[in-house]
Amino acid sequence: MNRSDANLQIHTSYANKFIRGIRIQLASFASALRHSHAGFTLVELLLYASIVGAVVLSMAGFLSLLMQSRVKNQTISEVEQQGVQVMQIITQTSRNAASLNSPTQGQTASSLSLDATVFDLSSGTIRITEGGSPISLTNSRVTASALTFKNLSRTDTPGTIRIQFTLTHVNPQGRNEYNFSKTFYGSASLR
Repeated sequence: MNRSDANLQIHTSYANKFIRGIRIQLASFASALRHSHAGFTLVELLLYASIVGAVVLSMAGFLSLLMQSRVKNQTISEVEQQGVQVMQIITQTSRNAASLNSPTQGQTASSLSLDATVFDLSSGTIRITEGGSPISLTNSRVTASALTFKNLSRTDTPGTIRIQFTLTHVNPQGRNEYNFSKTFYGSASLR
């Protein structure tokens, strides 16, 4: 018999002893289960109930935080999307305008008058008027404030305007996840 066969026999012997030991332990465990009383003690029941309660409460807290985070992200997204959209409309209209009527050179105003187009702020809404009735550029979920237009034009130039406004998400209940405000800045030059 060579050395590897001897090692194999030794390992097989250890494995058989290990398996016999496990069988003995399983048999004694099964015997103990047969002789034990079915059911739980009051202490065990209270312990299990408190563990389950703690797990359920922690899961509920986690889900609540997850929902608040989701709502906060939607609030931020709403304000930012509307701000970018309003800024794009104002800057694009300014670039395409033939003349800048108001504010005058070096002045700041709360409304912008270009050709037949006027941008202004009314009741927390940024509006555009193009010959007819004003149209709101912001919806009811945000409130606009601090709309300013500064004419940065130099003499004998087509005109440059700096735009600034603040959008705040409407938050009637005062909840933190709806509390968000952002100030937008932009500029445009007439072509």
